Amino acid sequence: MTFVSRISGLVRDVVIANMIGTGAMADAFFVAFRIPNFLRRIFGEGAFSQAFIPVFTEVRSRDDIQARQFVSHMAGQLGLVVLVLSILGTVFAPWLVKLFAYGYIGQPEKLVAATDALRIMFPYLFCISLVAMSGAILNTVGDFAVPAITPVLLNIALILSALLLAPTMESAASALAFGVLFGGAVQLAFQMPFLLRKGFLLRPKLGANEPSARVFKLMLPAMFGISVAQINVLVGTLLASFLVTGSVSWLYYSDRLMEFPIGVFGIALATVVLPSLAKVHSSGSEKAFSELLDWALRWVILIALPACIALIMLAVPLVSSIYQLSSVFSANDVAMSASALVAYSVGIVGIILVKVLAPGFYARQDIKTPVRIGVVAMIVNIVLSIIFVQWLAHVGLALAVSIAAWVNAILLFSRLVRDQVYRPLAGWFGFLIKVFTACSAMAILLWWLSAPDPVWITASIAERVLWLAGLVFGGAIIYFGVLYVLGIRPTALLLKPNE
Repeated sequence: MTFVSRISGLVRDVVIANMIGTGAMADAFFVAFRIPNFLRRIFGEGAFSQAFIPVFTEVRSRDDIQARQFVSHMAGQLGLVVLVLSILGTVFAPWLVKLFAYGYIGQPEKLVAATDALRIMFPYLFCISLVAMSGAILNTVGDFAVPAITPVLLNIALILSALLLAPTMESAASALAFGVLFGGAVQLAFQMPFLLRKGFLLRPKLGANEPSARVFKLMLPAMFGISVAQINVLVGTLLASFLVTGSVSWLYYSDRLMEFPIGVFGIALATVVLPSLAKVHSSGSEKAFSELLDWALRWVILIALPACIALIMLAVPLVSSIYQLSSVFSANDVAMSASALVAYSVGIVGIILVKVLAPGFYARQDIKTPVRIGVVAMIVNIVLSIIFVQWLAHVGLALAVSIAAWVNAILLFSRLVRDQVYRPLAGWFGFLIKVFTACSAMAILLWWLSAPDPVWITASIAERVLWLAGLVFGGAIIYFGVLYVLGIRPTALLLKPNE
């Protein structure tokens, strides 16, 4: 279901790219959309879910009636907080846009469009926060499919708004904002019947109780940790607002392609690793804990490294084949987005490593260490962004994110090794040689069968898509074929780490 959601998100981006393009309206919408998304990470599936799920699990294990009361109080308190934030965000939208996109002050068209879009979509924060709470409840009671498929509804709403509303409205940014608002409401309505079936329909009640107070207390360190990552995004948006029109959009489209392997593989691996590490830690087996981390790190190298190389080598083919389906997305847009994708791709291995290494601390209830390291990475990102943007423009912002991800991963890894929480198993040198050999074979094939960038940009849509599909499948066959020949068997990789 998560994969289906990612595919629908890709279709959404393709539609927006070819209906709206990378002009002022696209830039305005992407800037406005980042602001409620920043808060969504805190009050939605980010800090809130991390704090809510363990408390809800504990209360539910004692008594279902208490659990329902807890859910009602939690829905009332969370709903009130995000409702107030939504109202304040709507009222102060002009100042928020100026704060997060200061460069728009001298560009009235973008400033007005971003402000109007933000005012329309800010109530989305209220809907999506309760959607995240509903999803957390459903996941806890064993229903994983419904929360995973729910984001498809937002993507459908945005696709419809781009196709139907944008051509009829003066501001395409406002049209997409209506799609976001409608999508949030539909997602919330969609989950209600499933909550009712499980006996946990949200019936908001005001007033605090002990478990709900604990949730907000647990949220504080998690809020800070998640804010670090989101601040990096907002800093990039702020600096991009000073660049030429299209810079924000180029970064958005390239980031979405880079996020695809991270979302499909990195998130899935992190979802498996955290509860597994927590379970192993509770058993008191340090050896099993280290072996599980070792197993996860090998998977990161096995999947993320070829993904990094392939995205770098196929940047132009990917961008042109996926986004350049009409004249709205120009050859220059392809070149600019592809260059940003190359810079982002440098950090893919580092980003996914963080998603595996950080749970090594969370599973041991050590939240402070990854937060401190995250702050260091944030400072690195900000400093490098300010330096790189002067010479590399939007590409420098993407490169700063990648380097900061590697700094984060290296510091986390060093700390785990230093504290002897992680002790690498034997065989890493041989494993890396085999993976590098397979990656080299894949890279040679892609270089040999691909074509110069201008050929991709001028080819027909059908030619680009078929050619790209051949490269992707051919590269995958060569990569995994060489691994198989060198002795890395899928059956061995699927074995449990303690075996």
